[in-house]
Amino acid sequence: MSMQDPIADMIAQIKNAQLASKEVVSMAASKIKLAVAVVLKQEGYIEDFETTSCTKPELKITLRYYNGAPVIAAIKRVSRPGLRCYRNKENLPLVANGLGVAIISTSLGVLTDRDARKSGVGGEVLCTVF
Repeated sequence: MSMQDPIADMIAQIKNAQLASKEVVSMAASKIKLAVAVVLKQEGYIEDFETTSCTKPELKITLRYYNGAPVIAAIKRVSRPGLRCYRNKENLPLVANGLGVAIISTSLGVLTDRDARKSGVGGEVLCTVF
């Protein structure tokens, strides 16, 4: 069975691992999941990630906790296969009054909303994190 929405699957696995207080979560790797993991690490929401290149590539994400609570308070999928959400540079979402991050897929790659505004590009809003 093919996976219809790999980013939603990634988000669900991260949420479930945090609810179970797991330190590491592993999933099937793809280019878009790797790009989202890079943004999450740059913004400090995860400790680290690594990919293994066995027969099937695997992405292992080390989650970050602060005083026993997960750093990612909420992560939500915005654009989905049934309803894509594209925004131009003027209408990019502001998550939690700037405390959170929207992850945007642009022509320059996967960026945060702040980086997309600086670069002057819009794109597909993949998810929001705070």
